[in-house]
Amino acid sequence: MTAAPVDVIVVGAGPTGVTAAALLAQYGVRCLVLDRWTEVYPLARAVHLDDEVHRILGRLGLAEAFAAISRPALGLRLLDRDHVVLAEFARDRLVGVHGYPQANMFDQPALEGLLREHLTSLPTVTFRGDVEVTAVDQIAHDRVRVTFEHRTTGAVDTVEAAFVLGCDGANSLVRRSIGATMRDLGFEQRWLVVDMETDREFGAWDGVHQVCDTHRAATYMRIGDRRHRWEFRLLDGESATYFESVDALAPLLEPWTGDVPAEDLVLHRITDYTFRAQLADRWRDRRVFLLGDAAHLTPPFIGQGMGAGLRDALNLSWKVAGVLAGDLDESWLDSYETERRPHAKSLITLAVWMGRAMTGGGHGGDLARRVIAPCLHRVPGFGAKVTDSTTPPLHGRTVALDGRAGLAGTQCPNVRLGPSADATRFDCGPSVSRFTLVTAAPVSQHTRSIVVQRGGVVVDVAPGEPLHDWLTTGKARAALVRPDGAVSAAGRSPTELAYRMPSFRSEFVRHGTR
Repeated sequence: MTAAPVDVIVVGAGPTGVTAAALLAQYGVRCLVLDRWTEVYPLARAVHLDDEVHRILGRLGLAEAFAAISRPALGLRLLDRDHVVLAEFARDRLVGVHGYPQANMFDQPALEGLLREHLTSLPTVTFRGDVEVTAVDQIAHDRVRVTFEHRTTGAVDTVEAAFVLGCDGANSLVRRSIGATMRDLGFEQRWLVVDMETDREFGAWDGVHQVCDTHRAATYMRIGDRRHRWEFRLLDGESATYFESVDALAPLLEPWTGDVPAEDLVLHRITDYTFRAQLADRWRDRRVFLLGDAAHLTPPFIGQGMGAGLRDALNLSWKVAGVLAGDLDESWLDSYETERRPHAKSLITLAVWMGRAMTGGGHGGDLARRVIAPCLHRVPGFGAKVTDSTTPPLHGRTVALDGRAGLAGTQCPNVRLGPSADATRFDCGPSVSRFTLVTAAPVSQHTRSIVVQRGGVVVDVAPGEPLHDWLTTGKARAALVRPDGAVSAAGRSPTELAYRMPSFRSEFVRHGTR
């Protein structure tokens, strides 16, 4: 059978795919989401996202719902193999410049449940589960055909779209369809992942615990009122089958669980997992794009795996919507990989470095950490850097970004637009998902009319307001902010930036509440 064509087909209904479809739906884009499973995958993988990614959920109207199922983390503790604290980096404030906690611990199935429920409220999105995508073929310069099989009946359907987004994970068929391959970045470790539930309190410090030990590195995080996550590096020859009960796990868990009896601990999940660092050699072929794990895999040491996929979705969705509406030329699509690939690689590189710094080096590495780690708090600004959730700016020079210096490529902070404590935040005002001219300099009526004619808005800021301080700290008087919140360009002249603003009149519709 041949189904009716749509604007975009999203292959994969994990967090990245559902977020991409939901963001596209805010511009009225018709999406078909295809996935092997009809329900949310029940086992947790990711357990952390930062305030920049929490902000993406806010764009979907899910910020408060996510806050209700997540738990802010206080910071990071480094421990030696005997669980002696080597260093502690606590956050002096939980809420960052984007209006949300800088570190959020959560149970991934709970988040996916929120995203799936939200998807059902979007009139332009159709979800079809229990299907297996078998082929992706580009049949014209602006048409892609996807073939999929119904796993229960064996029936085969085809559907055409203007774009296909491959959000189908590490074993991506979409990636194979465009001839892309994963390039190894030189990191591979086998770890045991344990998810446990209990009503008992351990009394452990409420942040991330990292045991820095070449022999048995470990990580502990409380991810909910009842849920706890441990990760232990596996020794040669070990597998999850060695630790299939609470009793078998007891020697590993005891430093945290203490005298809590085994019968009060419910083993929710245990598995072994290979942490890898990989990056696809290309993320696009004409109208087919790769997002999330289909494009990049990272070790979990800085908690940016799932968040990177949601950043992909935010970066690409408005560009696709603009091209579909005729607002943007197709050259804007080139900026997706140009911007996102180096950003993802920089976070993967940081995660690899952190993993090696905390777990590598053999006996000499353990000795070095015992000497160096307790001194790190004396390094000016080091603790603030460790707990700062800000990710690197986007780089490069594209039609969407003049990322040569200054504020360009950074995220415009989601601060309040005014001095009062209840003033509207940037993302909740008229600027959300449009081009915005943020200016501390006077703006003529002619310049304002240019912005309005092109579908944008002007946000005037006065001395003492957070955005004014942000501009002046960045040595600018004005900034052109894109629909995804990234600064396209900044400078002294708001008029010059107004002329650089493209026409982007795609209608934005809010779904849900903030």
